[in-house]
Amino acid sequence: MRIGVLKETAARERRVALTPDAVVRLIKGGDTVAIESGAGLSAFHADADYIAAGATIVPAMDAADVVVTVRRPDPADAARVPEGTVLVTLIGPDGRDALEALARRRVTVLALEKVPRITRAQSMDILSSQATVAGYQAVLLGAGVMPRFLPMLTTAAGSITPGKVLVLGAGVAGLQAIATARRLGGVVTGFDVRAAAAEQVLSLGAKFLAPEAVAGDAETKGGYAKELAEEQQLKVLEAVGGAIVQSDLVISTAAIPGRPAPRLITRAMVESMKAGSVIVDVSAETGGNCELTKPGETVVHGGVTILGPLNLPSTMPMHASQMFSRNVQTLVEHLRHEGAVRIDLEDEITGAMCVAHEGAVRQQGAS
Repeated sequence: MRIGVLKETAARERRVALTPDAVVRLIKGGDTVAIESGAGLSAFHADADYIAAGATIVPAMDAADVVVTVRRPDPADAARVPEGTVLVTLIGPDGRDALEALARRRVTVLALEKVPRITRAQSMDILSSQATVAGYQAVLLGAGVMPRFLPMLTTAAGSITPGKVLVLGAGVAGLQAIATARRLGGVVTGFDVRAAAAEQVLSLGAKFLAPEAVAGDAETKGGYAKELAEEQQLKVLEAVGGAIVQSDLVISTAAIPGRPAPRLITRAMVESMKAGSVIVDVSAETGGNCELTKPGETVVHGGVTILGPLNLPSTMPMHASQMFSRNVQTLVEHLRHEGAVRIDLEDEITGAMCVAHEGAVRQQGAS
């Protein structure tokens, strides 16, 4: 197969879809790889690194069987994708116009956020790998803004008590946030509405908040959280409100696929927090878990700092790209059949991911 890698053009995007080590593996499998010049620079991979891996550097992508990129091109940029090719990318919830522009070029689009949560596709799960980065970075970001230490310290000036950290949402990002905050010495409490999450939180050495607020039917077959009934949501808000008063750092990661982020932190809760406390709202891109979050901005309300970071994985482009690339490499190998790309819509992985095919949009990008 001929595989092409586009240079990212989206704002704040520093990742690259394939790193040189993945290029080596794909070429060993019989593929050829072309990289748009400068595609890896923001992730610290020079064109020379790709040439050494066996790739060809091109000024623009004019021919390929499969084109890979982290973020889908804007509608005006659809011409960067060769007609009739297969595009592997993150589409995002607002990608309808881009999908239609790509469909007009008869591009088959596979949305990386639609990789099914099944054992066969585990090594292709972009969302999980990038959530690992987001959870880690969220804690470091919050710790850097906090006006106090996280760990307990014994100093010549006396002892410093450890900071209290509350992590809302115990998916991949939340669990990584818990692990990172524990490594930094914080006293950590985690919460999730899914019953299975309690054991995972406890296994990392954190406390689990309010088991009575857990809902037995709050999890989808794929392991994601579902929207709660009003009565259950009130129990969650009560539990969070009781814990947030004592928290120095709150990391909120709760998300529902295809829906706005659940509102877990109200204005009143923020106003109940100690001055100097920090909230890092990892779910800012889908509306935020905090009522006062402004995506991409820092808000200070009553002495509490609320961070709404966007695209946290891109702030660690080297390892985020390495993980993203390994997921993409596995997917590309899955699509390879006797040296050519095969789009089998009956396949449980390919069919679930395909959002545009044969000139038509099949489904919206994010679910």
